[in-house]
Amino acid sequence: MGTSQLLVSMGFLVTFMALCLLPQCAQAVTRHYEFNIKMQNVTRLCHTKSIVTVNGQFPGPRIIAREGDRLLIKVTNHVPNNITIHWHGIRQLRSGWADGPAYVTQCPIQTGQSYVYNFTIVGQRGTLFWHAHISWLRSTLYGPIIILPKENVPYPFEKPYKEVPIIFGEWFNADTEAIISQALQTGGGPNVSDAYTINGLPGPLYNCSAKDTFKLKVKPGKTYLLRMINAALNDELFFSIANHSLTVVDADALYVKPFETDTILITPGQTTNVLLKTKPDFPGATFLMMGRPYFTGRGTFDNSTVAGVLEYEATVLHSVSSMKKLPLYKPTLPALNDTSFAAKFAKRFRSLASPMFPANVPQKVDKHFFFTVGLGTNACDQNQTCQGPNGTKFAASVSNISFVQPTTTALLQAHFTGQSNGVYSPDFPISPFHWFNYTGNPPNNTMVANGTKLMVLPFNTSVELVMQDTSILGAESHPLHLHGFNFFVVGQGFGNYDPNKDPKKFNLVDPVERNTIGVPAGGWVAIRFLADNPGVWFMHCHLEVHTSWGLKMAWLVLDGKLPNQKLLPPPADLPKC
Repeated sequence: MGTSQLLVSMGFLVTFMALCLLPQCAQAVTRHYEFNIKMQNVTRLCHTKSIVTVNGQFPGPRIIAREGDRLLIKVTNHVPNNITIHWHGIRQLRSGWADGPAYVTQCPIQTGQSYVYNFTIVGQRGTLFWHAHISWLRSTLYGPIIILPKENVPYPFEKPYKEVPIIFGEWFNADTEAIISQALQTGGGPNVSDAYTINGLPGPLYNCSAKDTFKLKVKPGKTYLLRMINAALNDELFFSIANHSLTVVDADALYVKPFETDTILITPGQTTNVLLKTKPDFPGATFLMMGRPYFTGRGTFDNSTVAGVLEYEATVLHSVSSMKKLPLYKPTLPALNDTSFAAKFAKRFRSLASPMFPANVPQKVDKHFFFTVGLGTNACDQNQTCQGPNGTKFAASVSNISFVQPTTTALLQAHFTGQSNGVYSPDFPISPFHWFNYTGNPPNNTMVANGTKLMVLPFNTSVELVMQDTSILGAESHPLHLHGFNFFVVGQGFGNYDPNKDPKKFNLVDPVERNTIGVPAGGWVAIRFLADNPGVWFMHCHLEVHTSWGLKMAWLVLDGKLPNQKLLPPPADLPKC
């Protein structure tokens, strides 16, 4: 398939098993996929390297399913690295063993081993994606998950003429495993990527890359559904198509009230479906589609621009030679640090909140939590020189606890077998131990605590969580992703959260429902969700460098009383550490 593959997943056995035989009942099927993890030589920027892939394809193959389908995906590891795959955004109702984060829900798949991820898609339709969830391997191990509505259920918007995945990534000439290994050892910031990519291609603005350009060929007067995914490791991205507007209709596989925009902002871990209406007649021009970072931190970042080309199919009146002479238009993107645009754009997302697609926002809250998210430092090891701030090591934390991932067992396994002693403690704090002016002058002491603490929730607890950015080592936007759940974004703002004033402005009618949300730089976001999914569920910043530094934690949702409220037992082929 490679980068040119957009519509067909090859090498997969898809078996259809009707789960409902009545004609009026939409049929669900079981779909089988084979993921062979293998090394493959790939050339970008005139640089060839051996990368970890699925089935030799980069980006990886697409998963296509309908709402209600069951998926059985056999992953076989043929590379030296340990592997896990996360099905990003899939609810995994009672199937936490298939969620994928290493040492959280499973031990990794070791060389020569296989594991079958077994899960059903419930109440979701739109675009999600899969990616590796161990170290930095997701830099090349990623691909789209396309969830179609149930048979004979239409989209709540105009039926598109064609659907096209647009998946953003980051290309590193160097080995990403070596990059993060060195950074963690020295305590400094990791080297940044050499290019951004659209469907694996960097485009004409990079050296040696004109031939590696994604081209979207369209017909006049048609509507195209662009399924946009940010699979980049460390960067939020602005995206725009010159002289064309986009209509947002879906976010994180949930429909939203449609709105029009010239530019979208998409964080790592987010997906956004947009409608592109082409011009009614051949425009006599071609148009660049461009993406570049939104960055609010103090460190270094990849300040480059990825470009693809929107190309109208020529009519008989336009020869090939005249097509090559057409003017090329560029879009105008917001400034790199345009936090005002980011905040306004985020607030435009609203749930459809229709009878068919209701917004079931928890109106009553059982438990309130307040977490801080941000950077910090760890002490340098004895007899070592470190490259972090003032000779320390960079760290990141939730409520000043930098999460230490186990390495000899998985958290879910420890919970299920009742052997959690020495693995984790069930005492993550409901609010920070030390309060300060979070967005003002930072405290002198930037050191974090380190530990493996879980937040325990009884089944069906309704949760309100406020996440507050801090100015320690600089205020910065943090895209937070919650596994196992969608949540409603009921409020957000700048400065310090005010528990007396801010809740009065919460939207409890039609807030957007997502699985990944940006905590604003120098601000806060409030979410609500119902803990109706038993298991251990990871929550982390989807900037991979911050995850590596410890900006992550986990929720433990206990079993309910009824049989259908309990975590299913682990599969027989669950990998062992």
